[in-house]
Amino acid sequence: MNKSNSETNSILGYISAITGSLIKIKGLEAQIRLHDLIKITKHNILGEVIQIYSDYIVAQCFESTSNLRINEKVVNLNEPLSMELAPGLLGNVFDGIQRPLQKAFGLFKDGGLQRGLELPPLSRSKKWHFTPKNKNENNVNEGDLIGVVQETPMIEHKILVPPNNSGKLSFLSDEGEYTIIDEIYKLKKNNKEKSFSMLQKWPITITRPFKERTISNIPLITGIRVIDLLFPITKGGTVGVPGGFGTGKTVIQQSLAKWCDADVCVYVGCGERGNEIADVLKQFSELIDPKSGNPLLDRIILIANTSNMPVSAREASIFSGVTIAEYYRDMGYDVAVFADSTSRWAESLREISGLLEEMPAEEGYPAYLPSKLSSFYERAGIVKLFGNSESGTERTGSLTIIGSISPPAGDFSEPVTTTTKSFVQGFWALDAGLAYSKHYPAINWLTSYSNYPDYISEWWYERDITWTEIDIDWFDCRKQVNDILSQDNELKYIIQLIGEENLPESQQLTLFIAKLIKNGFLIQNAFDDIDNYTGVRKLLGMIKIILLLYKEGKELLKQGFLLEDIKELKTIIEILRINHSIRNEDFNKIEEIKNNLINEIESMKISYGVFRKL
Repeated sequence: MNKSNSETNSILGYISAITGSLIKIKGLEAQIRLHDLIKITKHNILGEVIQIYSDYIVAQCFESTSNLRINEKVVNLNEPLSMELAPGLLGNVFDGIQRPLQKAFGLFKDGGLQRGLELPPLSRSKKWHFTPKNKNENNVNEGDLIGVVQETPMIEHKILVPPNNSGKLSFLSDEGEYTIIDEIYKLKKNNKEKSFSMLQKWPITITRPFKERTISNIPLITGIRVIDLLFPITKGGTVGVPGGFGTGKTVIQQSLAKWCDADVCVYVGCGERGNEIADVLKQFSELIDPKSGNPLLDRIILIANTSNMPVSAREASIFSGVTIAEYYRDMGYDVAVFADSTSRWAESLREISGLLEEMPAEEGYPAYLPSKLSSFYERAGIVKLFGNSESGTERTGSLTIIGSISPPAGDFSEPVTTTTKSFVQGFWALDAGLAYSKHYPAINWLTSYSNYPDYISEWWYERDITWTEIDIDWFDCRKQVNDILSQDNELKYIIQLIGEENLPESQQLTLFIAKLIKNGFLIQNAFDDIDNYTGVRKLLGMIKIILLLYKEGKELLKQGFLLEDIKELKTIIEILRINHSIRNEDFNKIEEIKNNLINEIESMKISYGVFRKL
């Protein structure tokens, strides 16, 4: 990050103490502001001011403080850590302070990252094709559209009037090729003219402004059946995903980034192991977006922060990701942020709090842990935006946040998990027992929850499939599945005492259907070409067939049939194979299986002399 312009007019301070990643600085306390950036001039190390006293300040460094000395010069950069926002973000890989890692790798072939490296986050020489969408002499306000750039084949990058700016459009460039720092337009207000390029900057600790929040009634479709049916999330929602080692947090985050119906995804690897981050980068670079056939990176921004980097950079990486996401949200897009994991960030807060010798709270975490977590999750939401669309209508955008949590030993009672539950509306609890039994995704249906179903039931109702044999919608399906799984859990204790074969046949049927739901619906293979994503119609068809079997099975038992007769229905094998044998677009094949099931039940009734009541 090039801060040379800010350095020239700054007063110099000097290091008076060094404690881990924290340094005390004297000489700047009279002029500096909280969250301003400082730079240690000899090593080009950036830091952020976190405390100000009458005779010194404390800053956390974003890089290693090894080999620093007392009295080394420090300069105040007179600005907070800010993101560069312009065309060129998509498909890029940054570290927590927005240094472009792909460009850095070209400089250091050994894979290392030299301390104090200064690189502009976005290219100053690459030209983008700008198309104006406004006219000279028009009055414009913040959020109004100036022009567009086709950033990737899928995403049209909208050049908007930055927040807190307005005036008459006194100059607008013609359509053509421009760099992000070329003058694109000028605004005139109160006889003062101000020039603007495509590049804007925004501090990561400040939420970008909007008109108002609204309640979302549109689900974020993930393609993961257990989520879309039992624990859905809305666009603009928040979810915590806790799980111990090996329970599949990273695979879920990657699957969501690949398949969810967000326009733009920001994946933040926060304090994760280097090999995991490398694996994520490798996989995303090879993946093809199933919607467009283009590389998945065309709609993804990656922020990589590994566990061997200084802990101070973890918080920066989290809020850097959210700030970039808000920028695309302001264009009217649905954006999703995947933070993996917030526990590593919390651990960095604990470490820095210890270095500051603050009074610890539960398990050594700082007392301000809740406010830090809330400041992250509260930036999610679906909002009405400043500025109107080209047609003059009001614009909206959404920002969804899904944060994974890594509780030590899978203990969900630890502070980060319990605190996160206070700020999120969805909770996907990953269960080690399910994971070790090869049940993926290992989302525990008894301890997970979502507060969103009531808001999105109308959306699902409008997309319902009509089967006269079973007249229930998505909301009813969800309720029935929850009831069956709850009964299954309650009966397991009775089975331990008397055995399954001694239960009434109605309860044995419930256990059989619960097993069918688990094996044929809830288990999903993220690496199977067919099973990795389930569309809305296929999901409804799959679960309705199982519930249809449950409904007909109860009637058969009342009419004197045995459970063994029901279990021997040949269509059950076909039901179990739907997930990995029928593609989303082949819904007619699911309807064929449903018809086969009805016909087989009818045949069984006739063979026993029992006719179905019409």
